[in-house]
Parts: sequence; structure tokens; C-alpha cells
Amino acid sequence: MRLLTVNVNTIPLGKPLPFSLRNVDGTLLAGKGFVVVERETLETMSSHGTVYIDPAESKQYREAMATHIRDLTSSDTTLQQLAESPLSTIEVHNDTRASDFEESQLGFDGPIDWHDVQVRANGLLRDVNSIRFFSRLDRLHRELTLMATRKPDATLFALIHLTASESRYYSATHSMLVCVMCMLAARDVLKWSPATELSMCRAALTMNISMTEMQDQLVNQPFKLSGEQRSQIDSHPQRSVETLQKRGVDDPIWLEAIRRHHQSPSGPLGNRDVAHQIAHLIHRADCFAARLSPRVSRASLAPAQAMQAIYFDESKKVDEAGASLIKAVGVYPPGSFVKLASNEIATVVNRGATSLAPRVAVLVNRQGLPMAEPAIRDTRLTEYRIVSSVNRNSIKVRSDLLRLLASD
Repeated sequence: MRLLTVNVNTIPLGKPLPFSLRNVDGTLLAGKGFVVVERETLETMSSHGTVYIDPAESKQYREAMATHIRDLTSSDTTLQQLAESPLSTIEVHNDTRASDFEESQLGFDGPIDWHDVQVRANGLLRDVNSIRFFSRLDRLHRELTLMATRKPDATLFALIHLTASESRYYSATHSMLVCVMCMLAARDVLKWSPATELSMCRAALTMNISMTEMQDQLVNQPFKLSGEQRSQIDSHPQRSVETLQKRGVDDPIWLEAIRRHHQSPSGPLGNRDVAHQIAHLIHRADCFAARLSPRVSRASLAPAQAMQAIYFDESKKVDEAGASLIKAVGVYPPGSFVKLASNEIATVVNRGATSLAPRVAVLVNRQGLPMAEPAIRDTRLTEYRIVSSVNRNSIKVRSDLLRLLASD
């Protein structure tokens, strides 16, 4: 069933509901005409401030929201209270593809302002006590879902590029990359259910919420970790869980996945419960993103090298979670730099038919000169096959990121 998500704070109290309320699976929570007397009733039946309605009843919802806004503006509500009232637009909850309506609501009909996305993600993770925390989290999740559904290669390109090339907003960008990688693996390879994917995405985005500021500082720290810093890192999964519990999160899968994401033993995914499967997938993606990111104290790995590192577990056996991530994003994911058999240097712009044969844009020709216009190559062809990955630090040419993203 296709459902629309609504924020419980937009539902008026003391009046008959003009629509039925449902949970994420479509199960009826409260029928049309039911009178909600207390806000606590809505919070009890909702999932972190969110309930769902049938699209056929969206007109009634919009009318109820308009009434709610009129009531706010006609009362003694202050401007500050009005600004902080978490009124949400209607948002489409769809198992596979988001609708054109939601795309327009989120401003997804033009180039993505990644700086804006980074700023908002950073604000979300640094202000967990905000009255808008859950609405901000839901919006970020929906944006990433839309991007990964409509423009997966451009989304991977941008997040890998940002992770590997800058330290600004490191923690936020890191969590978004992990989220998108896990989302693609869960959906395209592992075939997990939408409910499992939702808990996984929320866990990926909030796994480091107790140490966001510290992560951003460590990436620029020129000396080794102190004992206290190591202790803070080791304890951050449990502290993140406790932080979210204080905010009212009670999803056991979400919380348990965070609790176990930092220390996840090797082995097949099928031998684990759902939360442990999610934790292990996040763990492998987390390791990839960490190796990809540069530090003041060390250089970053090329994406292909970082991918190879997560393919095998501690026993040198193929790791199922790592393999699923590679199948989803490729050995040479978008945003990677590679050397071709033609002696050209290129950046990967699209995943290919196989994980080893992506579509690339040449930046440096075979004479070692920068290309005035990037040339697209099909690496399935022998003359343009990839012969090695190239570390970003060795690339002196910088092409416009947005122009390359436009090729997706």
C-alpha cells in the first residue's frame, strides 16, 4: 500500500479525525471520526512522531492542516512558537520509487545543493534536543532516498567526492555516504523489506550522534589519539543509543543496530537477527567511508582500495555484507579515479553492467595533458579497460563536479 506520512503535531486534538491513521505497514491505528483528546495518544500510536494515511484521504488532511495553521495564527501564539511548530507538508511513503509530488515538495526538480544538504545534516546531528529533530531526520532520510532512487550514480559520486576531498562536515557526510551505500545494498542486492531498510537508514544516519563534534575535530588532528579519545570512540555506540532513547526512540532494531555497529563479528548475514544484519552491513560501509576520508595525519585510500579492504573479513574470507556493498556500488564506484589501458586518467561517473566496468569521463589524455572537455569512455572495451585505481591526491586536474554529475 502506498501511504502518505504526516507529522502527529499537525493533527488537531479534540476533533473527529477527517481521515484514518495507519502505521508504516498500513495497519489501522485510528479510524476516521475518532477523537484524539491528548497528544500522548498520538505519540503512543506513532513511530517517532510519524503516522500514515491513505492517499485517497490526502484532501481531508490538507484541509485539516489548513485549519490547524489558521488556529495557530488566530490565537495568541508567538512568532517564535509559530516558527517552531513542526508543520510538515504531505510526504509520500513508497516502497520503491518516490512520486513526482514528493520530489517537487523537496525541491528535487533541479541541481542538488550538496552544501545545503551537508549543513542541514550537520545541524541535525549536533542538535539532537531540537524540537524539530525527528522531522529533520525524516526529511534527510527522504531526500537521500529520493536521490538514491532517481540519481543513484550522481548521489554516490557527490558523497564519495565530498568524503574524499574535504574535511568540512566530515561526520555528517560520512553518515550520509554510509546510509546511501547500505540503502542500495539492502534494496538491490539483499532485498530487505522497506521496514528493515527504514530502521537501517535511521541507524546509519544517527550511529555517531554522540560524537559528531569530536569526529569533526579528529579528522583535522595532527597527532595520535589520546587514551581518553580512544575511550570516547569505543563507547560512542552505547552513548548514541542512550542519547536517542532520551529523545524517545524505542525502535529496538534501530537502537540495537547502532549498539553493535562498531564491533560486528565476521560471518554470514543469515546467521544473525535483523538488527545484527543491519549492524554488520553498516559496519562494513563505515569502514569503507573511514578509509576513504583523508586525515591530517594520513592520506586517504582510493575507493577501489577501500572497497577491497571491506570485501574480506578478519579471517581473509569473503564477507557477505562487504560483497553486497561492492555489488551495489561497484569495485570502482562513482567518484573514483582510474587509469585506463589507453593511458588516460578518468573519473567514474556511472556504475556499469558489471562491478568492474563502469562508465568514466577522461580528465587527462594519454599525453598527460588535461582535457578541455571530459570524454566519456566505455570500460567494457579492451582499449579502455581499467588497469588500476588512482589516488585522488595524485590528480592535479579538477573538473566541475556539477558538470560530471549532469551526465548521470
